[in-house]
Amino acid sequence: MLPFARVTIIGLGLIGSSVARAVRQHMPTVRITGYDADPEVRAIADRIQLCDDITDTPGAAVIDADFVILCVPVGAMGAAAAAFADDLPAEAVVSDVGSCKESVVEALRAALPNGIVVPAHPVAGTEKSGPEAGFASLFHHRWCIVTPPEDAPALAVERVREFWRQLGAMVETMDPAHHDRVLAITSHLPHLIAYTIVGTASDLEEVTASEVIKYSAGGFRDFTRIAASDPTMWRDVFLANKEAVLDMLQRFSEDLSALQRAIRWGKGDELFDLFTRTRAVRRSIIDQGQDDARPDFGRSHD
Repeated sequence: MLPFARVTIIGLGLIGSSVARAVRQHMPTVRITGYDADPEVRAIADRIQLCDDITDTPGAAVIDADFVILCVPVGAMGAAAAAFADDLPAEAVVSDVGSCKESVVEALRAALPNGIVVPAHPVAGTEKSGPEAGFASLFHHRWCIVTPPEDAPALAVERVREFWRQLGAMVETMDPAHHDRVLAITSHLPHLIAYTIVGTASDLEEVTASEVIKYSAGGFRDFTRIAASDPTMWRDVFLANKEAVLDMLQRFSEDLSALQRAIRWGKGDELFDLFTRTRAVRRSIIDQGQDDARPDFGRSHD
């Protein structure tokens, strides 16, 4: 049974376009309407027939929707919701795909005081962006964390959960504040570290840009992939989840100082124990099917 019959996607970048493609593949009878604030993105989405209908205004996009998914940067959630608030059907469920949840709950509740708001976070993505970067299998065997406010109707929450299940995701329900702390360490802090390392390498005066690129080892290449992620989205993530990120960054700084001391004083056993524990974490991620066990992360060397 389909959880929704008429889905509207606000924001047609990587995630929004992947949602559209996944709905078309897994729920072919569902009508998909799309809107993006960028006219060029709307034109591309129309050309590639991403949705059944691409509207010129957010209000027109939601006017007959029973499910609205905001696929915009977390800092734009409130404004995006306010732009269609007057046209939103009373029974429509509004959700999102943002990487921060407390700030999103607050923004959507403020913009839609009488709306049915059930935020969610599909933990999936790539460093690519734009409507042509999406693909239907993006959410297959990935987690989607549904983070409803305490007063969200149980039926609406279950419909959102079922929507993501039908797109191939594994679904978990979590308190918004707890979600933000978990994602601060598993996603936000790694991105912050990647941005820092790549920025530091590019700033080193004694290493030319050509040498950084020419001699990039696997580790640095992986950091550059993460650091190539959308600047607007990640700026908003760090500002929206700053308390949790700063808490995790403080913990990381303390652990980094301990590692620095271990290297300085030649504490090989301490280093070996840490690396053994971190190796076990990597193996657990592979065992749970969250990454590729092939050598060099499955890279092709042809």
